[in-house]
Amino acid sequence: MLIQRDASLLLLVDLQEKLAPAIFESERVIRNSVRLLKAAQQLGVPVFVAEHCAGSIGPVVPEIRNATTIETTAGPKVNPTFFAKTHFSCTAEPGVLDLLREAGRPQVIVAGIECHVCVLQTAFGLREAGFDVFLAADAASSRTPENHQAAVERMRAGGIHTATTEMVIFEWLHRAGTDDFRALLPLLR
Repeated sequence: MLIQRDASLLLLVDLQEKLAPAIFESERVIRNSVRLLKAAQQLGVPVFVAEHCAGSIGPVVPEIRNATTIETTAGPKVNPTFFAKTHFSCTAEPGVLDLLREAGRPQVIVAGIECHVCVLQTAFGLREAGFDVFLAADAASSRTPENHQAAVERMRAGGIHTATTEMVIFEWLHRAGTDDFRALLPLLR
């Protein structure tokens, strides 16, 4: 199953200031999450950003905040929808499933931290709610590589599709030679 631009949305989970420094390869996770965010905005893919207990673990990292408003060649600015949560799973937070369903897109690309806690529980909650779920595995991690790997394996075994940041972007693009392709080339180099 390919990821389709008009059928998907992006959900970034808990990429927050006080948690990020403790995450294995956090620079890679943040860099790839920003790449996904910018590509989604360019292509008109709805973006949702979760913040878990922001009063305790801080707001979303500056790299994500600074990348949340861009001009696109496809039309008006596409701004992410931020939401607060206290449940580990985004889907357990009151109103979040309704918010995601309102986008009218059956595919959800999930990225963020921690992979074995909030990302995993969110992915399974989305799958249970009827979404086709894709984990951007190189835009997700945990405090230890063992927890990240175990989460990826468990999600894959449980029917969550795994992908990489570039897989997602190239599947959204579908073809070369377009204005969108040229606009996103810097993210793919």
